[in-house]
Amino acid sequence: NPLSIPPPPPPKKNTHTRITMSFVRHVKLRVPCGQARPGPAIGQALGPLGINMAEFCKQFNDQTDTLYSKGTPVSVQLAALSDRTFTFEVRSPPTSYLLKQAAGVTKGPSHVSAEKAVGYVTPEQVYEIARVKQRDGMRWHLPLEGVAKSVIGTAKSMGIHVQEAGEEK
Repeated sequence: NPLSIPPPPPPKKNTHTRITMSFVRHVKLRVPCGQARPGPAIGQALGPLGINMAEFCKQFNDQTDTLYSKGTPVSVQLAALSDRTFTFEVRSPPTSYLLKQAAGVTKGPSHVSAEKAVGYVTPEQVYEIARVKQRDGMRWHLPLEGVAKSVIGTAKSMGIHVQEAGEEK
C-alpha cells in the first residue's frame, strides 16, 4: 500500500558508557595568594590523591591573583574526585592574620594578659574583618554582629584589645 507509514526504526543501543566520577575526599590547605608552588607542603596533601600539583597551583594562582594582596594566606577547601580531577573553593584569610594586620602586630604574645595589650583595633576594623569573614560560604547566613563578636573573641585570645572611641592606648 503506497500510503502506509513505514515502521519506526529500532531503538539505538547506547554505544558509549557513562563515566561516573565519585567524590574521594576533602582536603583543607592554607596557601599564600598567588604564590602556590608545587612543593612538599602541597605535595603531601595532594600527592596521595593523585592530583596534578602543577595544575592545582596554576589554577589557584590564576584565581587568587586579584582576591587579596600577594602572599596573604587563604584557606582552600579542595574536593578530590575519583578520576584524579578536583574542585576547590578559596575562603578568606584566617581571622588572626587579619587582626594582626589591622593592629600592626607582627607576632602574637608569648603570654596573653588581660591588662597588657599587644595591639589595638577599632570597632570599625572589627566590623570590616567581620564583613570579610562573612563572605565565606559557611558564614553567609550569620548576622554581622555575631561574626563581629567572634572576631572580638579571637582578638582577646591574641592579646589584641578593641579600643573604643574615647579610650587611650
